[in-house]
Formats: sequence, structure tokens, C-alpha cells
Amino acid sequence: MSRTQFFAQATSRALLVALTALPWCLPAAHAADAPAGASSSAAASATPLKVVRYAFPAAETGFDPAQVSDLYSSTVIAHIIEPPLGYNYTERPIRVQTVTAAALPEVSADFKTWTVRIRPGIYFADDPAFKGQKRELTAADYVYSLKRHFDPRWKSPNYSSLQDAELPGLEAVRQKALDQRKPFDYDAPVAGIQALDRYTFRVQLGKADPQFNLNLANPLLFGAVAREVVDAYGDEMMGHPVGTGPFKLTQWRRSSRMVLERNPGFREQVYESQPAADDAMGQAMAKRFNGRKLPMIDRIEFAIIEAAQPTWLSFLSNDFDLVTVPLEFAATAAPGGKLAPNLARQGMSLERVLRADHTYTYFNMEDPVVGGYTPDKIALRRAISLGYDNSAEIRVARRGLGIPATSMLVPHTTGYDAALDFGFSEYDPAKAKALLDMYGYVDKDGDGWRDMPDGKPMVLEYSTQSDTTSRQFNEQWAKYMKAINVNMKFIAGQWPDQFKKAKAGTVQIWSLGNSATSPNGANFLEEAYGPQTGSGNLARFKLPAYDALVDRIGQLPEGPERLALIKQAQTLLAAYMPIKPHVHRFRLMVSQPWFLGYRDHPFARDFGRYVDVDTTRQPAVRKD
Repeated sequence: MSRTQFFAQATSRALLVALTALPWCLPAAHAADAPAGASSSAAASATPLKVVRYAFPAAETGFDPAQVSDLYSSTVIAHIIEPPLGYNYTERPIRVQTVTAAALPEVSADFKTWTVRIRPGIYFADDPAFKGQKRELTAADYVYSLKRHFDPRWKSPNYSSLQDAELPGLEAVRQKALDQRKPFDYDAPVAGIQALDRYTFRVQLGKADPQFNLNLANPLLFGAVAREVVDAYGDEMMGHPVGTGPFKLTQWRRSSRMVLERNPGFREQVYESQPAADDAMGQAMAKRFNGRKLPMIDRIEFAIIEAAQPTWLSFLSNDFDLVTVPLEFAATAAPGGKLAPNLARQGMSLERVLRADHTYTYFNMEDPVVGGYTPDKIALRRAISLGYDNSAEIRVARRGLGIPATSMLVPHTTGYDAALDFGFSEYDPAKAKALLDMYGYVDKDGDGWRDMPDGKPMVLEYSTQSDTTSRQFNEQWAKYMKAINVNMKFIAGQWPDQFKKAKAGTVQIWSLGNSATSPNGANFLEEAYGPQTGSGNLARFKLPAYDALVDRIGQLPEGPERLALIKQAQTLLAAYMPIKPHVHRFRLMVSQPWFLGYRDHPFARDFGRYVDVDTTRQPAVRKD
């Protein structure tokens, strides 16, 4: 379908308004759209540009690792700013590999001391902040970048997770800045992280953490940012990501469009993969790409399109190379889980992936209705869980794109075992009613709804959003709560506003999702970890016995003892039910026939580093 035909068929005024967000509808960017000094190095090329276009379903926050935590911002950041370690894009099972590090970290026997050596000769992308000088990456850049998460100025959403690592000295410097209301002292020596020489830094932990190397693979936690860049741009850092990665940000229109172009100063790097013999997809990719210089493309264009219909229709019009299929179009794109015949005939490809995530509902443990640790409050939460059917949610609202969550941990992470069932997805309305009756949650005034044991009306307040998908989930909740005579009221609001309320502890019940950023499955236990209250622990669950288990798990290497403690921790959560996991979601990714080398990865976000475009197969309207 051509663009002209597409617009002719899009008669809905709302649809036409939504389509104005598409990248090909946008006028050329003005100088103000791009960071100072940005240039289009690929524009002068005599060969066709290799451009990848992809749409995010929600807006980004910005591109400063110290200030963001959302998926879409981190995807952009991962293409620009590099941590010492990363993940092999092609190989399965997941393998950690070096990125800027010369080798994997040296770790002490007690898992408290981690020494990282950086390869010499890696340079930041050119930027006016460097005043015309080439700027080499050094160990001091990683020391500085980690310290930024402790600087109160940046209000880092990643601070709490690093705080748990107990990096000696950093908390004291942070507290001094808060107490004296002075700038954070980046030059104050701390034992927690030190540059030993130009290319070596050491992280000293206050407690053992055998999984700490996974933090070194996270560009939000350990992405290298130069101090000169922060000094130059200050509060404008969100729009000026400067890194050592394969791409540069050259255009940004907030909540609309982001353009990344190949970094002309990127070091020599080649595609390297050694997939397992039984991994047919990995073997094919390795055969095709091994030895190729990276990146293979010239530009990535990200658009923000929140509505499902224009996203899907624009992909069919060849305006995107890759699409995360919206739920509303899952049956159209992949009936029965297989690529639709009409799409297959066009040479498109489908990847159906079980994501390393879960959706969950939490109960505010400080709320007077659903919170508390007494038997009657536990019974109420367990009854609500038993009265809601996760499997029906998958069939109806999720179009079959998920599996019931039977544990707190998620697929593709260590400790996850699909055979373990802690009852989070058990559906038994008869048992739910019996629990409520037993603990006095009965209809005392004859209005058809259950009341509190003291006779006061019981109304559950479920926070939600106003979009179509959220309304479908609300209908599921209303249906199943009515079946056990529980009155549930829905409080709609914008997601950012609801999130602020959740962090402040003023939300009673809310559902949201969480995606893994590393293979460490125990990270999901922090959704109920006491010290994370108000950040990762929105349920505000505080149980010393549980917190002690999580602390101990974090200090153990992989093995039977660790797995046994993870099981104990989940048993406690199933008993107290501060959180009800719902679903591990499937993601449907459909790509155009000219888009090559994409493979969905549960943790690596920098897919643009590894993909290619066959410009000879693109429609003429798409060639740049």
C-alpha cells in the first residue's frame, strides 16, 4: 500500500491526527532539534543510506543514564553510551561479554572486590564539550558516572539499587551534600569505587554480591559519561547523551521523534558469535554476519506512536522496518501464533518471544483496608487473588499472548522454574468466598456487597489508566470481584501521576509490569524488599524474615542453597500476598523482508549495533 492509498483509506479524523507523529510526516529538523555539534556524517555517502525505523508505544523520558529508568529511554541510551560489559546479541543461552573492558572482571573470593580493566584507545564521540580535542575513555569516567547516581542533584531512580550494594563512602558523600546543601563532592576519595590507574577501576562492596558483574552490563548503572559533558550541559543533560557507542543522537523532538546516526569515530568492532549447534537462528545469523564491521547501518529513527491502529497500518505501508505488534492486531498478524499468510507472502518474518517480565497487582500494605499482617487482612488479599482468573485475562484481554505467572521470578532469569507453582495464578472463587466468610467479610447491610468485619462498607480502590487496553483489564477485575461480592471502584489517571502516588504510598491497589534488566532472577524479589519501600517495593511490604532471606540470597553464588532460599522467599510472599503476579507476556515482533539480523534479546537493548538493511529490497519510496 502506498502512502497516498494509506491516507485515502484513513478516513477517521482521530487516525489522521495520530499519524502526524510518523517520522515521514515530520518536517526536517531545525538546528534546535539536535545537540550542538551534531552532524549527518552519512549524508555525503554515495551509496544508499541504511536506515532502520521503529516506533515506541510510549514516550521517552530523556537520555541521561543518571536520570532515567524507563525501557524506551534506555533503548536509545544503549546505542550511545557503553558499560564495560554487555551481552552477546546472538547466542543462547545468554552470555556476558566485554564491551569496553579488556577482559571480564577480576573478582575476589568473597565477591566483594571487582577489578575492571578498560581497553585503551576507545574514544567518546566528538562533541563541543571536548573543545576540539579527542577524548579517550578512562577508568575515571566510570568512577564519575557511578557517583552521579548518588548525587542528589540528579534524583537518580537507580540510586536505591546501588545503595543496596553498600559501596563504602558514597552514602556519606551524598549525605554531606544533603546536610550542607552543597554540590556533591566528586573528588572526595571513597573506598566503594576507585580508579587505580588510567585504565583500571575497582569496585569495593560492603557485602558479597556474586551477581555484581551484571550491573557492569547495564548502561543505566555503568554507562560511561564524561565529566566535561555534564559540566557543559548541566540540567540539559537529558538531551545531550555523548558516549563511546556506535551511534550519536542527532535529532530529538520530545515525545515524537529521535534520530541516531552512525558515530564516525566509533572504534573497529566486528560481529562475533558462536551459537550452540542446535540454535538454528543463531547459526544462520553467525554464518551471515560473523566478521562484518559494526554497525552495519547508518541511522535509526525512533517515532512515538501510542495508538495501536496507526502503528500497525504504518508498518503495513512500509514506513517501519520492525514492529512490536499491538495486542489489538495480534490475531491479524499471527493467527494461532504463526505469521499471517498474507504477510509471509511478502517475505516478512515473525519472532514470538516469551519476555523476561511479569505483570502484577500489588496491595498497599499500609492501607487500612487491604494492608496489614493480621490473619483477616491476609485472608482478604488471598481471597482477592483466588477470585481473579489470570488465565481468562490471557485469553480475553491479552489475546493469548502470555502464560500464567506461577512464581515471582520471570523467564530467562536464574532461579526461574516453570514447574514451581506458588499459587499466584490459582483461580478458586469458592475458596475465595469461604475465606471472606470465615474472617467476617460478609454483607451486613443487605446491599449485595461484602462489608468490613466491623460492619463498615468495603470498597476496593483500584488505580488504573483511561486508555482502551486498561479499560479491558478493568472489566476483567470488575467481573471477577462482582462474582465474589466484592465492590471495586476504579480510579483513572495518567500513568506518571499514578506512579508518583504509588511511590508516595497513596495508592491502594495497582497493576503494572516489570521487565528484567539482567539474568539475575532474584532481582524480582525486591518488589517486596523492605529497604526498597517507595521505589522498587511499591507494596511497602516489610517483613524482617523476608528481608533477611533476600539479603542472604544476594550474597550467595548460583547453586542449590541459593535456589532453596529463593523458594523460601516466594513461599512467604504467597502466604502474605502483598503482590499477585499475573502473566509472563509474549511479544510478537514482525520485520520487513529487507530488515536483517534482528533477534529479540531479553536484556540487550542496542539491537541497532547488530542489524543490517538490504537496500536493494526496499520499496523505492523508502530509500534515502
